[in-house]
Amino acid sequence: MKASDLLGKYLLDSKTNALATSLQNNHARLQIDGHVGSGSVLIALATLKLVGGTHLFILDDKEEAAYFLNDTENIDPNLKPLFLPASYRVPYQEETTDNANVMLRAEVLNRLNRKSEKPQVIFTYPEALSEQVVTKQNLTKNTLEIVSGKEYTLDFIDELLIELEFEKVDYVYEPGQFSVRGGIIDIFSFSNENPFRVEFFGNEVDSIRTFDPISQLSIKPHKKAVIIPNVQQRMVQETRISFLEYIQDATVWLKDFDLCCKQLEKEIEKGNQAYEKLERKEGRIKVEQLLLHPEFFKKQVLDHKTVELSNKGTLAKETITFNQVPQPSINKNFDILNDHFNGYAKDNYTNVIACGNPKQIERVHAIFEDKGFETNFTPIPLELSNGFIDRITKLSCYTDHQIFERYHRFRLKEGFKKSKQALTIKELTQLQPGDFVVHVDHGVGTFSGLEKIDVNGKQQEAIRLIYKDSDILYVSIHSLHRISKFTGKEGTQPKINKLGTQTWAALKNKTKNRVKQIAFDLLQLYAKRKASVGYAYNPDSYLQTELEASFIYEDTPDQLKATQDVKEDMEKQTPMDRLICGDVGFGKTEIAIRAAFKAIADGKQVAIMVPTTVLCLQHYKSFRKRLEDFPCRVEYINRFRSAKQVKETLADLKIGKVDMIIGTHKLVSKNVEFKNLGLLIIDEEQKFGVAVKDKLKTFKENIDCLTLSATPIPRTLQFSLMGARDLSIIATPPPNRHPVQTEVTGFNEELIRDAITYEVQRGGQVFFVHNRVQNIKEVAGMISRICPGIRVCVGHGQMDGKHLEEVMVDFTEGAYDVLVATTIIE
Repeated sequence: MKASDLLGKYLLDSKTNALATSLQNNHARLQIDGHVGSGSVLIALATLKLVGGTHLFILDDKEEAAYFLNDTENIDPNLKPLFLPASYRVPYQEETTDNANVMLRAEVLNRLNRKSEKPQVIFTYPEALSEQVVTKQNLTKNTLEIVSGKEYTLDFIDELLIELEFEKVDYVYEPGQFSVRGGIIDIFSFSNENPFRVEFFGNEVDSIRTFDPISQLSIKPHKKAVIIPNVQQRMVQETRISFLEYIQDATVWLKDFDLCCKQLEKEIEKGNQAYEKLERKEGRIKVEQLLLHPEFFKKQVLDHKTVELSNKGTLAKETITFNQVPQPSINKNFDILNDHFNGYAKDNYTNVIACGNPKQIERVHAIFEDKGFETNFTPIPLELSNGFIDRITKLSCYTDHQIFERYHRFRLKEGFKKSKQALTIKELTQLQPGDFVVHVDHGVGTFSGLEKIDVNGKQQEAIRLIYKDSDILYVSIHSLHRISKFTGKEGTQPKINKLGTQTWAALKNKTKNRVKQIAFDLLQLYAKRKASVGYAYNPDSYLQTELEASFIYEDTPDQLKATQDVKEDMEKQTPMDRLICGDVGFGKTEIAIRAAFKAIADGKQVAIMVPTTVLCLQHYKSFRKRLEDFPCRVEYINRFRSAKQVKETLADLKIGKVDMIIGTHKLVSKNVEFKNLGLLIIDEEQKFGVAVKDKLKTFKENIDCLTLSATPIPRTLQFSLMGARDLSIIATPPPNRHPVQTEVTGFNEELIRDAITYEVQRGGQVFFVHNRVQNIKEVAGMISRICPGIRVCVGHGQMDGKHLEEVMVDFTEGAYDVLVATTIIE
């Protein structure tokens, strides 16, 4: 079964056809009722297929609009719907707009402004709709169109791009930039995910193609390049219009008309409060010029055909009622799921499990098989946000993430992500004369700027490096990979090398010999371990499959591979010694949970060693929550626990009543005895001292060992890279993971107030790090003063263990909004 089969059911449905017929009448005012979850998307998608034309969906908020968009894209990949987000960033960030959002807004305006016979489908929400947009006339006037085969002068394009406020750079790596190299112009438009490369033959455009700014490799050719400037920051003083003026003869779908109007009123109120800031930054601008007024919105909506999705039906003249109910909750109980499917099958329903991940479909089949159930459902390779039961079309559509209570996140285009390679180019262009750089063949020199040199009669750009005795070396821009910025001990200057001598080569050879000696020593050390015999675990049971399927997030490819590697190691007789290396939040702990459960399922005990008491408590909660539905006992020991509690835990550990123990370096103490230890997991290994590591050598001679680290120390990494220890790297971030953003500013109470208020209003919490215990309470008092109503607590290492634990637990459970703490929070 395919997604198109689901859609086909609604294309033939009498209610959907009645809705389409009503919409084909002029000035239709409709309300649809009795629809839920992704069933609403199927109804809407089938209707717009029958009706044609342009459709604007106004959902309640960004999240709902994004889920609606994702479901539409997944059901009909050929439709290419658009998403109109709000452009503004949060108050404490340096820029006022987010490039990814500006790109999405520019893409929508560009597509609507350029006449196309294809129907357009746009998803948005009140906050985004409240921002008025540039007029069609100004957008056309400020759009640069370059067509292959036509003639342009390079100077004309150069001047026009600067007038459109594009930044001229050496290398293009983000929207709003362009570069000129001979007869080639690279331009990163705000309405495209990738930059254009335009090649000239004389004054004629020879070719146009998009390219990857990291690898510089072409993606695909184009007949023309449409270059759109930043539609949010440009032309601010010019007249702006409502977005609805861009759509002609469209059908407007509203989740809730009244709520939408209230949201627009709130945006106007916010705009009035920010009027002084706007005045200071952008000159005298009336809020009405930038924001859409609710009354004007009402008037414009009434000019279009409308469908209201709420049960209020404020605008409705006709109501069409469907008969859908939400997917029932089964709490990961497959006996209940089987009963549901059997009951629906008796009533001639089509049972479907929608799942975008083939591995998850395999897990569902494995669980049904292990439990001896008949497979009375059809898996469909489709990701949907919510399941539903439709009593008219006799369709029961379940989603895998709701069955397993996994978290399902929406996905939006994020624009171009600046990777480490792109940042390297950026760093090189930002090097200042006098900065130290290292050339792989010639050693340490100083950067002296970019220079054009003559090579066989052709002008080429090169980097000028100065060495000892004012020797000069030119490095072609095609050899950037051979140089890097010098990194060394802070405050000490490196010794500049001299060109033409053997000093640098001798230093490299000496270093290579030292590395070889270390490698020899390490190989001897690890050969002993490889030769020893450990315990070979049994293949996965259905309980293991159920645990992995119940993970609330979707596995990334790297996470899945790391899990398979760990399990393969555990099933061998050779003791496992694997390092899992990945950034914070990339899913290392989940791999540890799966490995621990595999060991426990075979009757072995697991020890998890962490560097801090707070992390110990955090891991205890994470592991216990994940394993609460499975037969295993998890305990922990640290300074937060009383001597009596620790004694009881250790006694139970010795006789095998405790399956998993989590603790700090206390775990290597003489009084900690195991009945049958099978797996040792070390988290953040780089934070343990040499003494603890020496004890670990005897502690893990023939047991499996799994090390987790975001920043492994050089020795540990060297072990792995040379093959003495196995290495799994998790480099893929979870879908839609927000990148870490760092802003360095001076101390500013107003900025602190805005940042904290924004985070708390969106339902978040704030860590305020102040690494001086002496006046930490004064800082907490300052936050309470500038942010009235915000709940503030204090935590630091000199507090009583019990009190610190209470503060941490209360903060974790949401009793406080701001935790003012020292670096103990690490």
